[in-house]
Amino acid sequence: MRAAAALLLAAGVLCLVGGRAASASPDFDYPAAFNFGDSNSDTGGRIAAGFEPMPPPYGSTFFGAPSGRFSDGRLILDFLMDAMDMPFLNAYLDSLGAPNFRAGVNFAQAGCSITPASATSVSPFSVGLQIKQFFAFKEKVIRLLSQGDRYRRYIPQLDYFSKGLYMFDIGQNDLAGQFYSRTEDQVIASIPTILSEFETGLKALYDQGARKFWIHNTGPLGCLPQNIDLFGKDPTQLDELHCVAKHNRAAKIFNLQLHALCTKLRAQFSGANITYVDIYSIKYALIGNYSRYGFESPTEACCGYGGPPLNYDGRVPCGQTKSVNGNLVTAKGCSDSTEYVNWDGIHYTEAANFHVTSQILTGKYSDPPFVDKMPFLIKPRF
Repeated sequence: MRAAAALLLAAGVLCLVGGRAASASPDFDYPAAFNFGDSNSDTGGRIAAGFEPMPPPYGSTFFGAPSGRFSDGRLILDFLMDAMDMPFLNAYLDSLGAPNFRAGVNFAQAGCSITPASATSVSPFSVGLQIKQFFAFKEKVIRLLSQGDRYRRYIPQLDYFSKGLYMFDIGQNDLAGQFYSRTEDQVIASIPTILSEFETGLKALYDQGARKFWIHNTGPLGCLPQNIDLFGKDPTQLDELHCVAKHNRAAKIFNLQLHALCTKLRAQFSGANITYVDIYSIKYALIGNYSRYGFESPTEACCGYGGPPLNYDGRVPCGQTKSVNGNLVTAKGCSDSTEYVNWDGIHYTEAANFHVTSQILTGKYSDPPFVDKMPFLIKPRF
């Protein structure tokens, strides 16, 4: 539990400033948030779509049962919503439990990419399709609002769409998925096409009235146990943290170009606030200095099979029982997830997600940087 104790000391502020000067910063009054992304911010979309079941111990740390999140507990998105004193976002496709969408909606789905899905894609819900879902959601909200007050307590008000925060955490699958069949140079060469698709989506939202954008870059893909297991068997292919170097190089080039895109759009989108958040630097620093933050294992999965150093076997997903070499084996969760950075070989633990959020909220990892205005304190509850 050392990590939890250390994390309880962390706090920060969440403030956005515009691209020109601090005086152009918004009033930080977000009545709603609309999120687009992959499994890093999926709060139940993939499970609601029926693609796969989610067994225990997913969700065990905070929710007490699988919640549709690919973690033992809360995600970075959840902590950010909590920091802004807003409720967790319900998944767009989740129709059970009378979901309330008044404070926004989450379109993210695990396995999604920025580029349109192909026949071999893990999920069909690319960012372009997620944005189409948003437009369908907005159109239906407008129609329901025109029918009187019956649904107003469950759906956003009309001005929430212009005042709301549009959040993005996507791109990991565009890069990581290509390494199975392409060279590093080919993956890097595809980045402009990927970001052109992303730019098209942002422009579509802007044209429909979106003005406040919050964009995460992609993390150090080479430090995920899944990628180390598959691509890191040759020690010469690893970097100083024993992560797969080519994956991290591609992620850094992607992030440089994404940063440049945000800068360009900041100049083009009149009246908009676009904040770029350097998730890569936060996560890489966590993996490189894990013991300083109270963790004991940086690249070993908490929920997995195979034991150290990775505790990851792609044949046996977290929480499942499979036959390996004629024997039934189960990928079980560790006894204390707060000691681990990685949860299931691909995603982070709740404790690591909280650490990342606490660093985001310092304002040091964003462009533009935060100003000390309208603070929102993060309230960890482990």
